[in-house]
Amino acid sequence: MNGRARIAFAAALTALPLALLLALAAAPARADDDEGDDDRRPVRAPMPAVYVEECGSCHVPYPARGLPASSWRALMGGLDRHFGNDASLAPAQADAIRRWLLAGAGARPADPAAPLRLTRAPWFLREHREVPMPLWRSAAVKSATNCAACHRGAERGVFSEHDVRLPRPSPRSTTGAKP
Repeated sequence: MNGRARIAFAAALTALPLALLLALAAAPARADDDEGDDDRRPVRAPMPAVYVEECGSCHVPYPARGLPASSWRALMGGLDRHFGNDASLAPAQADAIRRWLLAGAGARPADPAAPLRLTRAPWFLREHREVPMPLWRSAAVKSATNCAACHRGAERGVFSEHDVRLPRPSPRSTTGAKP
């Protein structure tokens, strides 16, 4: 090996570990910090207008992936007694909403005890475990179903924790408000 080849070889041996070190140092910046959170993935199909209009008239039109299919079936089968309200729909409307919810339901195994409330789903409780109780009960939030109080993209089905803006807690009655 001549002098130039040795210098080039030595430079390559020096540069390779340095490049590897830089790549490894940058890896945490690209790591997913959301513990299995899939809220940055695009909504599979746009929310049907009937879903946004009918369901969104009382609460945020939740993304279908928030609950497993068994939960959506149970909810859609009991609209006449939907958490104390009669949310009955015309058969064609209910069918369109049911099809969309089931097509986009969360990929969780069938569970006979699957929650009917999104706010009782294990993923919801895990993702919101650090939210202090006074914030849930504040006038700015009111309840855990008011996703738009903190999630700026809630109306579009976007719940990235990177876009969360927690409101300042304000005094309010502390009865009955739970996450």
